[in-house]
Amino acid sequence: MTVRLVRQGAIVMAIEAPDRQGRMANVVLGYPQATDYRTKVKKNGFGATIGRYAGRVANARFAIDGKTVALVANDGRNALHGGGREGFDTVDWRVSRTSDGRAATFTLVSPDGFQNFPGRLTVSVTYRLAADNALHIDYRARTTAATAINLTNHSYFNMAGEASGSVYGQWLQLAAARAIVTDPGGIPTGALAPVAGTALDFRCPRRIGEGLADPRPPVTARGYNHAWLFDKPAGRLAKVARLVDPVSGRTLTIETTEPSMQVYTGGYIDGQDAGPGGHVYQPGDGIALESQHVSDSPNQPRFPTTILRPGQVYRQTTIWRFGTDGAAMPRCSRLR
Repeated sequence: MTVRLVRQGAIVMAIEAPDRQGRMANVVLGYPQATDYRTKVKKNGFGATIGRYAGRVANARFAIDGKTVALVANDGRNALHGGGREGFDTVDWRVSRTSDGRAATFTLVSPDGFQNFPGRLTVSVTYRLAADNALHIDYRARTTAATAINLTNHSYFNMAGEASGSVYGQWLQLAAARAIVTDPGGIPTGALAPVAGTALDFRCPRRIGEGLADPRPPVTARGYNHAWLFDKPAGRLAKVARLVDPVSGRTLTIETTEPSMQVYTGGYIDGQDAGPGGHVYQPGDGIALESQHVSDSPNQPRFPTTILRPGQVYRQTTIWRFGTDGAAMPRCSRLR
């Protein structure tokens, strides 16, 4: 198994993983050349490290210790992924590699006021490929002033291969009995909804397209762009998601310390960009499984906090574990 990374945005450009016959394929969407991300990364965020704040912040503002932080609205009146035109995905990170080529650490010093967030933020992302085909992603950050932080990776997975077309026939399982209710702008209302009997019920493995065929809200014509709250304490590393391609047998099992996951099936992919295999990407050709805190957490005290203060260390671990499964239909068993 091999992983290709890009200095800009600490981007995951390609992941070559074997199927049940040992045949390799790149299972993440991306562009053919590293230089393509200079002008295109903001279109879809393929493989990018998202920061300072993944997800949305309502009305592009929040308060810390009674002081308002005004961000730059870039999603209607809200701030998406920190707001403005720049983000952690648009800047170059410093890279150090291990001698065996199995790990790389990306480091960034984000100046005070970047995206209008307070504090000079020193951030690192370490990718480590283990012998069992597990890619460990470890995030660390320190700040000089109280700030909000929410980091994630925005890779789109297709376990049949990035050039294979729709993921709607692949199976998804999530360790979540509740989904986060949002308003039409994607801002959490503060409420949680049971997923049982809805298009958001992935407690047992389910074909992605099965839920999309459900005519009832909250799913729209653009597919999934929803968040779930996991059935585990925040901060505890646990298995939370599994994605299976029944044809190739490739599987992805995700473990994370994060409390939530944003699931996005690429409904805004515009059909204008080709990947390294020459396939022109369409909506639904990949699924982003973004381990993170809940959108708008700085304004929503009922959700786990995303405030980082001087002297504290932001820590997050997410593991992408690649494997194979000989079964055509995954069993309904608890992720463990």
